[in-house]
Formats: sequence, C-alpha cells, structure tokens
Amino acid sequence: MALAAAGCRPAKRLTIAVIPKGRALLYWKSVHAGAARAAAEAGVEILWSATERETDYAGQIQIVEAMVNQRVDAIGLAPLDKVALVGPVERAAQRGVPVIVMDSPVDTEVYVSRVATDNYGAGRLAADRVGTMLNARGKVAMVMCQPGGASTMAREQGFAETIHEKYPGIDIVDQRYGMADFAKSFAVAENMIAAHPGLDAIFASNEAGSVGAAQALKSRAGKVKLVGFDCSPKLLEGLKSGMIDALLVQHPYKIGYEAVLSAVKKLRGESVAKINDLAARLVTRENLDDPEVQAQINSDLTP
Repeated sequence: MALAAAGCRPAKRLTIAVIPKGRALLYWKSVHAGAARAAAEAGVEILWSATERETDYAGQIQIVEAMVNQRVDAIGLAPLDKVALVGPVERAAQRGVPVIVMDSPVDTEVYVSRVATDNYGAGRLAADRVGTMLNARGKVAMVMCQPGGASTMAREQGFAETIHEKYPGIDIVDQRYGMADFAKSFAVAENMIAAHPGLDAIFASNEAGSVGAAQALKSRAGKVKLVGFDCSPKLLEGLKSGMIDALLVQHPYKIGYEAVLSAVKKLRGESVAKINDLAARLVTRENLDDPEVQAQINSDLTP
C-alpha cells in the first residue's frame, strides 16, 4: 500500500528562478509579466528575485548562488555585468542547473540559451535616426548606462560606430554614464548640455537615461533633439509632445516569456535555440498609433 501511495504522488512542480537586473524600471515589470504568463501556460512556478539597484553586482551574485543552493530546476538571468556573473553562471551549470540568459550576454558559453534584443542593431537604428534628423551634420552627446552592462554597451557601440562610419559630419562631443539612475542621468545630461552650448542631439541608451535626458531638455524648447531607449508613460508623454524625437522600443514582455519557455523546453528534453535575438522597433509620433506599435507598448504588463 505504501508503494501504491508513493506511485500516486504527483510529480514535483518545476521551479524556475527569474533574476532581472533590478525592479524599479517598467522594463523589468514587463519582463516579470511575460515570465509569469509563460509559467502559467507551462504549469511551472517562477521565483522572481532582484537587487534594489542595477549596480549591485555582489547582490545579484548572492541571489544566483542562493537559487542554486535552493535547488531550483533552472534559472533565467539578466546579468548585471558580463564578466562578474561568469563564475555564478558556470557554477550553476556545474551543479546541473541550466541557465537562460536574458537581456544581456555574459562572457561564457555554458548557458543554454540567450533571449535578448538585438542591441547592436538597435544602436544602429538610433544612429540612422539621428543622422537623418540632423541632415548628417551636427554635435551629439550620449547618456550611457553603466560600465560592464553588455546590452547597453552594445547599443552604445552600435550607435557610435554607425555615426562614425555613415555620418562623418556628426561629432560625438561627449558621453557620460547615468548609472541606470534617473537622478544621475538627469545630472549628466544637464552637465553635457551646459558644457556644449551648440549641442544638436542626445542619444540615451536605456530607460533611466532617456527619462533623465528628457527632464533636462524640458526647458530647452526643442533646441536639442532626443532619441531615447525603452518605453514608459513618461517617455511616451515626451514623444507625443515632441520633446522626444524617437524611442527604440524593446519587447521585454516577450523576453521574459521566451526565457521561461526556453527553460521549460530544456528541462523537458526539447531542443532550444542558443541565440534568440529580438529586433527593436523605432517609434515616432508618426507611427505611434499604428496597431502593431500600440499592441507592443500597451500589452507588456498583462500577465
């Protein structure tokens, strides 16, 4: 009878840890919603855990190691730093915990799959937008995110290399880190605008940088154009008013969704693509009301 009872016991429910870079930005809330939807569809449980600040590398390492020690079945991780998180990812793999890398790459090949925006390509799109609106001549500054953040570094590299290659009449006169912080991004944007009175445009490579730069430009009456990254109510308001020229919009909901589904497939013995790159979308006032654009920017928090 004991054996029969044991045979009727339900199988253990799969548990997947999902570890984003932070919790403050709308972007990560969208990733969470997508992960939750995938978990509900697949009948698995997710454990969502993040550091308070997107510069807390040590804190994220502790979370990864705690999840491995807790014996979760898989991990979805958005690495805060492409080098600092190599050790934790490799240790997870050694312990038999498959890792799905989300949003940003990490400098090791032991992960199962990477689900992310084509960030370099998005940076090139931003550069082409700036090149077109400035008629290939002018001065540009960059509100960058933070050192070591591979996703934003790829955007910044794509932007800078495309400007240099295709628009030699445009000079990148300044570039400073906002450290994924609204107040710091505002301060560096203010300082760059003050340091370069003839500035024509700013490119910001993440949500905090875009919001900070937009706030700095509020009193400038459109004298400096802004091409930003990511989507939030504040940024959409700036786009509608004309204070922001364009936004490069990702699909964070889909990133969270695809990451969890990739983990489930791996755990169930199915094949998983090593690289899953998602294209960013250039959103302007002209295409903001297009049905596809509206579906992408408005459905991200529906789990």
